[in-house]
Amino acid sequence: MRLNRTLLSTALVVVALVLQVSVLARLQLPGAVPDLLLLTVLGLAFVYGHVSGALIGFGAGLLADLAPPADHAAGRYALVLCVIGYLAGLARPENGQLKSAFAPMAVVVAAAIGSTLLYAGVGALVGDTSARHVGLGGLLFTAAVYDLLLAPFTVPLIMALARRTENDPVSEASGGSNDVAAGWLSSGTGLRIGNQRGGLRVKAARNRASRAGRIKGVKRL
Repeated sequence: MRLNRTLLSTALVVVALVLQVSVLARLQLPGAVPDLLLLTVLGLAFVYGHVSGALIGFGAGLLADLAPPADHAAGRYALVLCVIGYLAGLARPENGQLKSAFAPMAVVVAAAIGSTLLYAGVGALVGDTSARHVGLGGLLFTAAVYDLLLAPFTVPLIMALARRTENDPVSEASGGSNDVAAGWLSSGTGLRIGNQRGGLRVKAARNRASRAGRIKGVKRL
């Protein structure tokens, strides 16, 4: 990924993780915890595409695996968010711009349910059966509801910030100067000077010819 993408993605992931651990996890809501980290990965994948979405998802998940108070095997949530980021990048809107709210909201619900199922499935493979005791159905429902309610306040903002990083100020400045130069050339500034000089020469020649004709006419008279 480019440097501006990496810096913005890192900053957004860190902020989302801090807010999720320090604020959302302490609300003591029934069922699942609103997954701000998941929404951040979705917003970035919608703009950057599936490859960057997978990389951002893996990095965000790995950071969540290592951040306290993590009580699961490292790499578990990294795998989940890597898959989610890749799939969300495949559903990326054209030019990274949303035309309607239905498609991204549907992706958010699918990502919330899919990440919960995948997380529980990976946990079952490594011997973690905590999802059975909590109730998988309740987790799926609350995760979808919480993320759906939080998405309109986070995903559009993240996408707007990500789109700004796609605009390179240096290239825009150089493109602007090239446009100015092209405009100067197309307007014929230099050519006008040449034409003016050429016109002056032609005019001077005509004046000399007319003067010579007048002199010859005078002599003839």
